[in-house]
Amino acid sequence: MTRDLVAHPHEAGRELDGLRSRGLHFSPTRRRPSPEEGWRIDDYRQVLPPEEPGEPEAWGSWDVARRILRDYDFVDPSLARTLYRSGDRLEGRDMLLELRLWGLRFHAGVRVGKVSDATLTEEGRRARVGGWDCRTLEGHFEAGQMDYEVRKWLDTGEVEFRIYAFSRVAPIPDPVLRLGFHLLGQRRQTKFGRRACERTRWLTIEELRGEEPRARTREVGEGLVVRPAAS
Repeated sequence: MTRDLVAHPHEAGRELDGLRSRGLHFSPTRRRPSPEEGWRIDDYRQVLPPEEPGEPEAWGSWDVARRILRDYDFVDPSLARTLYRSGDRLEGRDMLLELRLWGLRFHAGVRVGKVSDATLTEEGRRARVGGWDCRTLEGHFEAGQMDYEVRKWLDTGEVEFRIYAFSRVAPIPDPVLRLGFHLLGQRRQTKFGRRACERTRWLTIEELRGEEPRARTREVGEGLVVRPAAS
């Protein structure tokens, strides 16, 4: 068990800075890993309010959802929160995660990989895609990557939030934690993905209705912020 990120920002800041010397927990490749190689694959999709066909609208569904995604607000804070330095740009950012499990808190390090904003063609259809990927660092309970993105199909105006992830349990020295993650890891990942989809949908709807975005950032001093800070 580790200390609360908010209650102990100085210690959490030192732990965050220590992530700079850590490498990735796996070797990224251009092709996607497969279950035959021992990876668990998750693929979640959530329909968001549509727009008119064409490029994304300013302050429209795609624009709002992409901002929610960029700021890590799509995560259920009862499951996880992240600490990082406010001046760090998103691409390449080290983040200290506070994972909540069995009523306890555990810290793990991740690093943002590629940040994207592009138009792609899939099965003959063009889509505007914005998002980023998150990669586990040495010492994390799992090895793998999660890709988060918001898509708008330009021909119909449909908008959707997606999570694609591949992961596997990393070596865990503590036998109790090792058993727990083997037994409950899959259930927790499923809960994380489903909650993220639900939360992105209702936060997007709230902002499109003109409701003021909730204060989901908490500054804890020393240039550190925690997100999301509230449900």
